[in-house]
Amino acid sequence: MSSKRFYTLSASCPDQVGIIARVSGFIAGNGGWILESSFHADALTGRYFMRIEIKADSLSFLLAEFRERFRQEVGEPLQMDWRINDSAVKRRVVVLVSKQEHCLYDLLARWQAKELDIEIPCVISNHETFRGFVEWHGIPFHHVPVSADNKAAAYAEMQRIFEDVHGDTMVLARYMQILSPELCDALAGRIINIHHSFLPSFAGAKPYHQAYTRGVKLIGATCHYVTSELDAGPIVEQDVIRIDHSDSPEDMVRYGKDIEKTVLARGLRYHLEDRVLVHGNKTVVFR
Repeated sequence: MSSKRFYTLSASCPDQVGIIARVSGFIAGNGGWILESSFHADALTGRYFMRIEIKADSLSFLLAEFRERFRQEVGEPLQMDWRINDSAVKRRVVVLVSKQEHCLYDLLARWQAKELDIEIPCVISNHETFRGFVEWHGIPFHHVPVSADNKAAAYAEMQRIFEDVHGDTMVLARYMQILSPELCDALAGRIINIHHSFLPSFAGAKPYHQAYTRGVKLIGATCHYVTSELDAGPIVEQDVIRIDHSDSPEDMVRYGKDIEKTVLARGLRYHLEDRVLVHGNKTVVFR
């Protein structure tokens, strides 16, 4: 990834002859300098995917005009789903957490070190546990209790907060509540979760205990987009570690914390850098 300002074009369209020529010709025809490019053709679905970084100051016009020209000359003729983002605009990431701290601590450490060059406008939790820690970082903390009696109102409040702070992405950093279908639909493709198993194995509650009962030799973690179907959204990133018969469920929980942190951080970075293109319930990830 370039350290200088660039625009990222990510797109998919029906596979056909001349896609790269049409896109690169448009960029070159407007003086654009391509810094990085990735392409993938899915033979089973007949869909073509691409991600291109363009040096911002190589173009003679602003991003708004670039978007409009691209729409007219390339996007519509090729029937593309596309977006173009500016590396100079920091993404605003709202973090949700419950009572487990490891993913929250890791994200804030990466944010503070600018390893994740983002803005965190607030943290939302269904418990007060981490208020002091979050506010020590200078980040607003919102306590939104969730119970069987107030779920609709609680999730409406969370959506209100997200919209009020102009959030771009919502991250569930071991947030142990099932979001409402309405919230999932309203923020489709913008909510990222870390699940403490190698999905689709052991979805739902206590996956490490499920893994122990099943006697598996590998456990893992999965970063995925949240949908109304529990732990079944498009997968962004996964990893595993090896265990054996001597490991207890508590051991697995301890081992799993390390892998959960790294998988969530990688998956979030891929998302923020527009490296993830969703197609149905699958993803293309340009690493």
